Amino acid sequence: MSEQQQDTSEKPANRQFALQRIYLKDASFESPGSPNSFRVGWKPKINLELNTKHGRLEEGDLWEVVLSLTVTAKTEDDEVMYLAEVQQSGIFQVSGVDEEILAHTLGSFCPSVLFPYAREAIDSLVVKGSFPPLMLSPVNFDAIFEQSRLVKAQQENKIQ
Repeated sequence: MSEQQQDTSEKPANRQFALQRIYLKDASFESPGSPNSFRVGWKPKINLELNTKHGRLEEGDLWEVVLSLTVTAKTEDDEVMYLAEVQQSGIFQVSGVDEEILAHTLGSFCPSVLFPYAREAIDSLVVKGSFPPLMLSPVNFDAIFEQSRLVKAQQENKIQ
């Protein structure tokens, strides 16, 4: 067999990753203390809750990934100034990868793609509520993914 001819009997898996769509699945904003919230000095305590989930769509290689952000701003007296929630979603095509790579792609890479959109949606809600802009810091989804894997492994070891 010459060097130009290739043995096609053992082809590597055809890996594919494609972003199909990014969309805002849900958004809400509450300002329970308004208008009194505007009269208080602006030194809020900001809390960010972040969650991700994913599920396979009816077609085998398509996945929906949902990144949920909840931002709560409180006064020094723990009164809620505002609560902003966003579920930023995307449909991703992922094929030709093993389970470990698929888990990392859906649990880390896809949320990283969605985060800038979710951050902008949160900022827009906050500004429309007449509060100062809120630019959330970047998130290291790789670290969060690895931490969740360690916790899951520890829980599995305790069960056995």
